[in-house]
Amino acid sequence: MAEIVILGAGIGGLPMAFEMKENARPGDRVTVISNTPTFHFVPSNPWVAVDWRDREEIELPIAPILEKKGVDFIAVGAKRVHPERNVVELMDGREVPYDFLVIATGPKLAFDEIEGLGPNGHTQSVCHVDHAEHAKQAWMEFVKDPGPVVVGAVQGASCFGPAYEFAMIMETDLRKRKIRDKVPMTYVTSEPYIGHLGLNGVGDSKGLMESIFRDKSIRWICNAKVTKVEQGVMHVTEHDEDGKPKKEHTLPFKYSMMLPAFKGVDAIFGIDGLVNPRGFVLIDEHQRNPKFPNIFAVGVCVAIAPTEPTPVPTGVPKTGYMIESMVTATAHNIRAVLDGQPPKEKATWNAVCLADFGDRGAAFVALPQIPPRNVNWFGEGYWVHLAKIAFEKYFLRKMKKGTSEPIYEKIVMQAMGIMKLKDK
Repeated sequence: MAEIVILGAGIGGLPMAFEMKENARPGDRVTVISNTPTFHFVPSNPWVAVDWRDREEIELPIAPILEKKGVDFIAVGAKRVHPERNVVELMDGREVPYDFLVIATGPKLAFDEIEGLGPNGHTQSVCHVDHAEHAKQAWMEFVKDPGPVVVGAVQGASCFGPAYEFAMIMETDLRKRKIRDKVPMTYVTSEPYIGHLGLNGVGDSKGLMESIFRDKSIRWICNAKVTKVEQGVMHVTEHDEDGKPKKEHTLPFKYSMMLPAFKGVDAIFGIDGLVNPRGFVLIDEHQRNPKFPNIFAVGVCVAIAPTEPTPVPTGVPKTGYMIESMVTATAHNIRAVLDGQPPKEKATWNAVCLADFGDRGAAFVALPQIPPRNVNWFGEGYWVHLAKIAFEKYFLRKMKKGTSEPIYEKIVMQAMGIMKLKDK
């Protein structure tokens, strides 16, 4: 019997548990460790932050879902992974042994790298449902007495989609409240241009996003480093194409949401050979760590090099489609090793994204994620808004049922169908 432990129960960890249980041998035990007893659908957090969703609508209890699948669950956070001893040390002092470990923790949010950033500082976040609820409270106070908004992603950020989403969702909500005219909006980003997305752009994302921002009267500052945030004031240094400081901006705001940079979580940070200097897990083409071959990793915690150097550091997003393919490859590779075979499955590092803009939306398909690509498409329309709502409901149903049925593959096929119709 093998002990297979999955560290994390988010968008990567829960599907990993489902697929691993399906691929494990009779008698193998699968255990999930999480620092929270609930799963929440992260892509819905921007809706929570403007009171378009309640927390209860996007959150599920983990234990009953895993119990139905025959998967053990420990709702205690990991203090430290000890790969030399093959154990995970928990916050309560217990140690959980493993034969195989799959790290699916997601990131640590590096608010501390910029003075005044984050929910404990002067800006909001939509990275976690707790943050989104805090952001909602601030938003409800803001709309009573509106003023300037600053939104975006700081240097080192790697997930830009939610920043664009939240900018547009706020803009839509303000229009619905008939107070948009009272709110100057500025988008601040480390990207070298609007629509870069950490992916060197996808299709005509630059042109389309610039056009949308102009139409919505959202000004932008690219190649930006946030140096400090004070109450009601953000200090930003804009850089030129060589990465040299070009202009200093002092931006007043009454409401701000800025995505932080990511790091590896404390439980694995600094483990030589397991993670890179930022704490992201080093993997080979089979999702396996080169130094500790019984450790695999999936999701945002995986180390991926940027697609290109940029004047201000930007990371690479790990989209749901990529994570889904990582999960499938990992489950099959662990089973292969259990059967005495070498791992051979590789994740298809493709990117698919649905970004809701409140009453419309934008979607992109990048196959593969890193250029050059076989498919390089970006589009927008009301259909994306509807698709994002449908996707939320579908994904939550999938989690409740505990099924490993692929979702993103269907989205790709549907998006490809839309592209063909447009071509005709």
